[in-house]
Amino acid sequence: MIRVSVEGKKHIEKIKILGHADYEDYGKDIVCSSVSSIVTTTVNGIYEIDNTYLRVEAKEEGNMIITILKEDKICDKLINNMLSLLSELEESYPENIKVK
Repeated sequence: MIRVSVEGKKHIEKIKILGHADYEDYGKDIVCSSVSSIVTTTVNGIYEIDNTYLRVEAKEEGNMIITILKEDKICDKLINNMLSLLSELEESYPENIKVK
């Protein structure tokens, strides 16, 4: 299962994306592909707007920690959109992804 956890009090400070969906065999897993697409598109879009807004650490394969370094109205909206998309994915695949 992919676990997405969000840390922060007044605003989002850190997002951890850990684990594997185990929906299907490697290379055929639509849940993992969806998570990768959502996160990669969001991070790349933010880097185009402000490359000092966040830092991404890729841990072991499939594990990622996103640290938000500052507040920015547009980038904050993109992060919130990313989390909304991941939550929608959770609704469709509750056995494979959990967002908290």
